[in-house]
Amino acid sequence: MSEAPALRRPITLHLRGDWGQANLHRICGWLAQEMGDRAPEGSRFAIWNGRGGIDQIEALRAGEVDIALVTPTAAVRTLDRAGKTEGLASLGVIGQRDRLVVAVDASLPVTTVADFASIADQLTVATSPDDGVNLIGLAAHKALRIAGVDHEKLTFFYDERPFPLLDRFIEGKANVLIHEAVMTPRWQQLDSVRPVRYLPWGEDVLRAFAAEGWQDAVVEAGYFPGLTEDLRTLDFSDFAILCRQDLDDDVAALATWCLVMTRRALEAQYTHLPADHSPVTYPLVPADMARSPLPLHPAAARMYEALGDSELADGAPLWK
Repeated sequence: MSEAPALRRPITLHLRGDWGQANLHRICGWLAQEMGDRAPEGSRFAIWNGRGGIDQIEALRAGEVDIALVTPTAAVRTLDRAGKTEGLASLGVIGQRDRLVVAVDASLPVTTVADFASIADQLTVATSPDDGVNLIGLAAHKALRIAGVDHEKLTFFYDERPFPLLDRFIEGKANVLIHEAVMTPRWQQLDSVRPVRYLPWGEDVLRAFAAEGWQDAVVEAGYFPGLTEDLRTLDFSDFAILCRQDLDDDVAALATWCLVMTRRALEAQYTHLPADHSPVTYPLVPADMARSPLPLHPAAARMYEALGDSELADGAPLWK
């Protein structure tokens, strides 16, 4: 097993995750512990709460934190093209298979999102706010505009997180749901109150997002109850682990080493779930972790090259 890079001085490292109990925070906790085990005495690690969106990028650029996680990576690519990630680099990607999906009450006379325009005054849309931070809300509202739907005619119910919105739809208090976290059990329960239909965004929306670096992806038939054919929608996959370009080389190298060489400790927290319904993809593959929406920090790039497809030694403990 490759030896971790040596840190010759204590460090203080600030990481930024999610609200505190979701996957970004869990990844930060894993990384902080693994780095802390390999850092000199006196090192300190702090995890700040965040929202996983544009707030993470702003915190990095302001020097408030050293490492922050953003999802999806497609949004990072789009923000980079818009010049909003200047001065930032990446330490890698943690895989997550997710999609931004539109679900509606099957009684509505619609087959695509563009059809909302004709019945907008009848719709209550459960989604996240487009508040300059939340990337779900940004994508949902932008896609609705491209599809020709007048926001002013819609009624919205907003929440930052998916589960209150899923519950709102399940309870019949909203007849349109636009959100992600499609691997979670609540998505399997959407039809518990009434039949559900899943709508494609349409070629105009997918084409416009692709032009800005945001790809489409497929939800396979049968993934949801009642989904009888493949659904093309917007990709919402993967957690980008970002830092500033001036992060010290030894710190960036150690972080990357820990991402690759201790990845089983993270995977072990998800293997009770089927791989296609897990919030973190497993097994994690180093070559995929190095495919980042931003250029890798130079020290991270060198570490990925040095480690290649390294595996932990057989029988290596998941927890120390």
